[in-house]
Amino acid sequence: MLRRVAFALLALALSMVPCACGDRPARESSADVVAARAAAWLWEQQGEDGGWHSETYGLLSSGQSLTALVLHALLAVPEGRARRPAGGVERGLRFLRAHVDADGALGLADPATSDYPCYATALAIRALGRSSARDAGPDAALRTRMGRWLLGQQLAEANGWTPPDAAYGAWGMGGAVRRPPHAGHVDLSMTRHVLEALAPLSDRRPEVRACRRAARHFLERLRVKGEDPTATLGFFFTTVLPEKNKAGPRAGGGFEPYGTTNADGVLALLAAGVARDHAKIRGALAPLVANHRVDRTPGPTQLALSGWSDATVFYYRAASAEVFARLGVRTAPAGQDWRRDLVRTLAGLQAADGHFANESNLMKEDDPLIATALALRALTAAGS
Repeated sequence: MLRRVAFALLALALSMVPCACGDRPARESSADVVAARAAAWLWEQQGEDGGWHSETYGLLSSGQSLTALVLHALLAVPEGRARRPAGGVERGLRFLRAHVDADGALGLADPATSDYPCYATALAIRALGRSSARDAGPDAALRTRMGRWLLGQQLAEANGWTPPDAAYGAWGMGGAVRRPPHAGHVDLSMTRHVLEALAPLSDRRPEVRACRRAARHFLERLRVKGEDPTATLGFFFTTVLPEKNKAGPRAGGGFEPYGTTNADGVLALLAAGVARDHAKIRGALAPLVANHRVDRTPGPTQLALSGWSDATVFYYRAASAEVFARLGVRTAPAGQDWRRDLVRTLAGLQAADGHFANESNLMKEDDPLIATALALRALTAAGS
C-alpha cells in the first residue's frame, strides 16, 4: 500500500514538471545545463599561465589561438548560466595581452611557428571586448592596435591588390604581408572571423569603409548563384585553392556550397555591413535553413564521402546556431525546432566530465578543447 502511494505521489510530481518538448523555458534550461558542464570542463583545463594549451596538436600547444577561441566562448556565456572561477577570466586576459606583439598580432610569439594569427587576433579582440576594461584602460588601446594590424592584413589596395585579383578583399592566415601575385591561403572562414572582430569599428572611417567594400567584393565572388543570378544557393570556401573547396566542383563551373560555408557567408555579410533584411542575406539564409541537420554538416554527397561532413560538424553547429539566433529563425529545417534538436544532440554526445570531441581529426575537432569551445558557442546561441 505504501509503495503504491509512493508511486502515485511520484507520478503526480512528474506530471507537474514542465515538458521540454515545445516548451521554451524548459528547453533553455537544458541548454544551460549542458553548457554549464562544458564551461566547467574548459575552466578546469586552464593552465597555470592563464592559457589553454593543446595536448593533441603541437602546433596549438603555444595556446595563442586556443586561448582566444576558448576564452571567447566562455565569456559569451552569461555569468548567471555558468560559474567562472575566481581570477580565471583575468588570468586568461593576461595571457592574451602578454602574447600580442608590438604590431598588434596574436599568434606570432614563436618566431619559428605561427599559430593562426588572423584567427587568434580576431577572436582575442572579441574576448578582450567582453572584459570589464573594454571601454577604457589598456585593453581599449590594445584592441585598437590589434584591429589596425588586421586591417593591414587584408589583401586590398594598400597591399597592391585590385578587384580583378581572385583573392582581393580576403584575409589569409596572417603574418608577413601578402602582395600580388602571392595570395597564400585565403578563405571564407578567416575572412568572416576578421570581419566580426572589426564589426564595431565606425563606417565613418574611410579605411573601414574601404575594408568592408573590398570584403563584400570577395564574398560576392564566393556566392553560388542559381539560374536567376540574384538567387543565392550558398557560398564556397576559397577562390584561390580549388582543392580546399571541400564539397568539390559544381557542374557548369565553380564549386558546391555546403553547411559551414553557407553559415559563414551569412555571418560575414552581416559583419561586412549588409543589412539583415537585404536580399543577399535572405537568399543565403534560405538554403541554410532548408538543408539544416545536426548530426553532420549538410552538403552534397561528395562532402560526406570525403569525410568532411563529419569532420566539420562542431564548427557547423556553432556557426549555424549563431545565424539562426541572430536572424530569429524558429525552425530549421521547416517544422523542426533547431534549438531542441541541437541541445538534445549535444547532450547525448557530451562526455561524463563535460567535454566534447569529434572522432575525425581532419579539422582538428578531435582536440577536445576545440570541440568543446565550439559546442559551447552553439549552446550559448541556442539559449539566447
